[in-house]
Amino acid sequence: MALRNAVMAALLEGEASGYDLAKAFDASVANFWMAAPQQLYRELERMESEGLISARVVEQERRPNKRLFSLTEAGTEAVRAYVAEPPGKPTAIRDELLVKVQCADVGDTEAVRAAIAERMEWAAAKLARYERLRERLLEGRTEDEHCAQAERIGPYLTLLRGMAFEKENIQWGETALRILERRATATRDGEPAASRT
Repeated sequence: MALRNAVMAALLEGEASGYDLAKAFDASVANFWMAAPQQLYRELERMESEGLISARVVEQERRPNKRLFSLTEAGTEAVRAYVAEPPGKPTAIRDELLVKVQCADVGDTEAVRAAIAERMEWAAAKLARYERLRERLLEGRTEDEHCAQAERIGPYLTLLRGMAFEKENIQWGETALRILERRATATRDGEPAASRT
């Protein structure tokens, strides 16, 4: 998927500055697409030159002027065309932590366990942030009420996927740490490798 598709998806929420989009990527789109602010600004320039978005300048006192971006009709048509395309192959996992876990039997097991624990902390922090975002989206409504009344349901559905992903990261981490601890205990007790399951 091209970054521009994620930018156009974010602009469906309405007009936004590059700074606002960077915050939106961090707060809502980050659960399925990551982009550095520099990448985002370069893509906005390209999209504007291609007529997918337009920008208007807002003059500010005591601050530099800012540019607010919005989808053009061509951009909205590009979103429609993109949505109609069949999705590509599911994303493959490329995770350095998993390479380290794969090598845990011949490496520094304590370092691997520390890396797993750190990943669990990151996942818990992201999950807490997603929970706060969910509460803001619901605005005191039940999930069923929100799903029936919200103008757009896509942001809520992608948020649920991000939450499920972080919950699974935590669950996997708990399982991995438990198994590694069990193996470490068995090694200290002199049990053979075959019995360490």
